[in-house]
Amino acid sequence: QMDLCIEAFGTSKQKRALNSRRMNAVGNDILTTAVTKAAANIIDAKGVTALIQDVAQDDVQNISIFLPPCNEDADKPEHVYKFEDILSPAEYEALRVPAAVFVNITPEEITKKTEDKSHCSFVLEELKFLPADEKSRDHKARCLWFLDTLIKFSYLKVIKKKHPMGPECPHIISRKLMKNFTSLTYNNGSIQNLISASMKAKITAYVIALALHINNFQTDLTILQNDMKLQESRMMDIAKAMRLKVSKAKGLPGLENDQNHKLGTLSLPLPVQKASGNQRKRKKMS
Repeated sequence: QMDLCIEAFGTSKQKRALNSRRMNAVGNDILTTAVTKAAANIIDAKGVTALIQDVAQDDVQNISIFLPPCNEDADKPEHVYKFEDILSPAEYEALRVPAAVFVNITPEEITKKTEDKSHCSFVLEELKFLPADEKSRDHKARCLWFLDTLIKFSYLKVIKKKHPMGPECPHIISRKLMKNFTSLTYNNGSIQNLISASMKAKITAYVIALALHINNFQTDLTILQNDMKLQESRMMDIAKAMRLKVSKAKGLPGLENDQNHKLGTLSLPLPVQKASGNQRKRKKMS
């Protein structure tokens, strides 16, 4: 109504301002429409998979920004990647109910789950060695349940459901996964959550950090690499960025002599971080 009054009775200056404002509004609408259409055209032409690969070119520039907070001045290995930075007290408490299935698991159930491959290899192996002490057993069960959920979440790529991990996953954990381990992308006129290469690297780093807490700060990286469906070079890049000492795993239970497993150890003092000079060259070639 004010615009109509200015149009009918306003001064020349007011009419010019009104006309300018209307032109700007039209321009903004045209620009928004053009950007939306361009984004849709790019996605339609290249597909989500190709876009994920494009994003990966930028994502792997600096793995370190996707790592859990690192306390370089820590006096103990457990303080380098603090447990509270992986799971907050509220998130940890929420895991009590779903993790009960692990707390009370029997050897027969572990065998059945192994045959069904219903959980990742790391978790299935660790379930065989749950502590007898009730508090320690509950703690390890919660950690394993969350680690298993993280790994399964990493398989999803594009997330279309509000609760992708099912109704048994606590709401606070679902929110954590969506907020911390996905990127936003545009597709078919709507915003979607995408697990890009950077988010896969971030999930891997948090999986490693949690596995270190579970395994007294030494863990089999090859088992985690296979569970995460990663190339060994990618796993080693992330492990080294996390300042782990990587060595060949010898004499571990269940390993054959010809299996070249890599062991990651978090110990103090932390190794000096080296910049990867040839990683950028490798990316450009791909």
